[in-house]
Amino acid sequence: MMDAKEIRKLFPILQEKVNGKPLVYLDSAASSQKPVQVIETIDYYYRKINSNVHRGVHTLGTKATDAYEGSREKVRKFINASSTQEIIFTRGTTSALNLVASSYARANLKKGDEIVITPMEHHSNLIPWQQAAKATGAALKYIPLKKDGTISLDDVRNTITSNTKIVAITQVSNVLGTVNPIKKIAEIAHEHGAVIVVDGAQSTPHMKVDVQDLNCDFFAFSGHKMCGPTGIGVLYGKKEHLENMEPIEFGGEMIDFVGLYDSTWKELPWKFEGGTPIIAGAVGLGAAIDFLEEIGLDEIEAHERELAQYALERLQAIEGITVYGPKERAGIVTFNLQGVHPHDVATVVDQEGIAIRAGHHCAQPLMNWLDVTATARASLYLYNTKEDIDSLADALVKAKEFFGDVF
Repeated sequence: MMDAKEIRKLFPILQEKVNGKPLVYLDSAASSQKPVQVIETIDYYYRKINSNVHRGVHTLGTKATDAYEGSREKVRKFINASSTQEIIFTRGTTSALNLVASSYARANLKKGDEIVITPMEHHSNLIPWQQAAKATGAALKYIPLKKDGTISLDDVRNTITSNTKIVAITQVSNVLGTVNPIKKIAEIAHEHGAVIVVDGAQSTPHMKVDVQDLNCDFFAFSGHKMCGPTGIGVLYGKKEHLENMEPIEFGGEMIDFVGLYDSTWKELPWKFEGGTPIIAGAVGLGAAIDFLEEIGLDEIEAHERELAQYALERLQAIEGITVYGPKERAGIVTFNLQGVHPHDVATVVDQEGIAIRAGHHCAQPLMNWLDVTATARASLYLYNTKEDIDSLADALVKAKEFFGDVF
């Protein structure tokens, strides 16, 4: 069994104090903290081998290229893609999903076609499809949510039709913690000739992902949510799709031949990586993958699910707190304290050194479905403990008492 108390010692920021209290970081769904191994790897890159990649034959250029492409191979193994040609480095989940919506979707959709999504999507997996629909005349359709914030396969079957060309869905909701049955949804999508695009931002850091087993057509995730640096993400795409897609950014690095009036593109994956790539970010992401694999994704997932259940018990025992989402969930617990705005709740618990998120979490349609304007959210990771949950529960009791006195 993994020891979260020992693991947290590897994260320098978790040794800090906030407002005079030991930091309790419960906002990893927004961005995770970074272990010393990742910090040192990025530092080494800049101190020892900093250079542009692919273009130079000098020693530093070769070392930087080896490190950059070595990280691509680590990503390939991490999600079990069949080839590094299927691994595109991007700025994050948002840019990866936008690439699919701007390149694949706009080239393959027409009036009368359907894009199927859910009301639980992060804005990054909703707005690009809204724009693709407007540009092509395709229609957006939504798989309805059940009362507990999950979806049923019967509703999936009833929503996807022969006119559906794209199904875009999150693997784990960033608000509800709902874990969607991607493999079965992919089967239904493919039966109707549709492709499936998966937002893996909240799943990839916390559980084993096997894109071949899921049989998804596209899969997107970010490095900064999985102990890696900001500014780096990944788009996985099946090779047959990527080969037929056009780049959406043009310039150096992604070209093969350039003439005065026409140009040709490099082969995969480089035709989608125009300009100087995110070299240090990719190297840092590779170090984060090494770190997570050393601990074990199965161990991480089991730890977080146990913590989530403990958090549900502690928070639901506090009168006036409403927790949203299903009982079985990933490590995300979203809630409201009756009569108190989530921003006020987050401000009060911050005085106790506890970092939680408050707002609509880039999921305004889901807030509307919940009939709230905003919520508070505690999100868990491998470095959190039951003591962190106890600290949150104690702080929420204090917040309840404080605002009770105020009002």
